[in-house]
Amino acid sequence: MPTRVFVILFNARTDNEGIHSLKIDDRDVVLMFEQEDDATRFAMMLEAQDLPPATVEAIDTEEIEEFCRSAGYEAKLIEVGMLAVPPETNVEITDWQLDAQDKQEPEIPDLDRIRRQLEGLL
Repeated sequence: MPTRVFVILFNARTDNEGIHSLKIDDRDVVLMFEQEDDATRFAMMLEAQDLPPATVEAIDTEEIEEFCRSAGYEAKLIEVGMLAVPPETNVEITDWQLDAQDKQEPEIPDLDRIRRQLEGLL
């Protein structure tokens, strides 16, 4: 196994970073690409499916395997010469998009009414 692999990230180096994974039955599988070109090609195919732009990142193999174990994901090595193709369908809302929605400020339904009351006090 190589000491370094390439993975596909969304919103790389932000508070809302997410790693690309495939849902296979009830498992989440993270693809670890042996070759950067293969990961880049896969990322471009994801964008062609109207997913957000992705970033290919090099990462230590042991580090990504430990991340997968701790997150309950499986890791799959895509070796040089294997042709990985994204599935034809994707999830509508990803886990990292849900996390971003949770971090947004909650809507206050009576905000306009409260604002008018406060302005009335001035």
